[in-house]
Amino acid sequence: MVEWTIYLATGAFAGLLAGLLGVGGGLVIVPVLALGFASQGVAQEVQMHLAVGTSLATIIFTSLSSVAAHHRRGAVAWAVVRAMTPGIVLGALGGALVARLLPTLSLRTLFGLFELLVALQIAWNLKPAPHRGLPGGWGLGAAGALIGALSSLLGIGGGTLTVPFLLWCNVTIQRAIATSAACGLPIAVAGTAGFVLAGWQQPQLPAWSSGYLYWPALLGVAAASVATAPLGARLAHRLPALLLKRLIALLLLGLAWRMLVV
Repeated sequence: MVEWTIYLATGAFAGLLAGLLGVGGGLVIVPVLALGFASQGVAQEVQMHLAVGTSLATIIFTSLSSVAAHHRRGAVAWAVVRAMTPGIVLGALGGALVARLLPTLSLRTLFGLFELLVALQIAWNLKPAPHRGLPGGWGLGAAGALIGALSSLLGIGGGTLTVPFLLWCNVTIQRAIATSAACGLPIAVAGTAGFVLAGWQQPQLPAWSSGYLYWPALLGVAAASVATAPLGARLAHRLPALLLKRLIALLLLGLAWRMLVV
């Protein structure tokens, strides 16, 4: 029951956070699951890999609901999504293979540094100024490969990388967010597949694992996050935006510190 309470609470908060600010749930799910796996006695060598792989699997469910909502409003630039998807898939699979080669401490440090950067970006509301138009097919594919690799390696949906890239390419904020949500689905699917394969027959994994995917955590986190994301979206229109962003930045700073200070 304690484990399920952790999973449900993590999913509920991650969904709320995603709805409030559009921040990918992986920024919360990965560190909380890693700490939870440590308390459950999961081998240290696989704690972060299991957390990242499971986080990517939960993003499949949240992406599906998010993409459907954005598509109904006609906000997704599907031509951009189609051009980026082949690179995203290759990058996400490659990111999972790279993660397999990294020890847990290195993966924790990499995640902690990235989360620290995201926290600072939210706190100061930093956004890239538009400098150019969208590149051609090869350029979008290359951008997708880089975004897919980093997102898979860190267990996130890619929004913190895709949205700034699209804004830099003169895409409006609403269309950038919607298109990023659609790009998150192939990142999550390919990344999950990569982590399942990378961890297949790993002897140190707990029962109910398929490679670096832990099914009880997936079910609990996904169910709660899908349920609370709409609530977060409604609250986003009622709470002071600046205060909200700074509170969330403090939360992410705390999680980053916990990842970096082992």
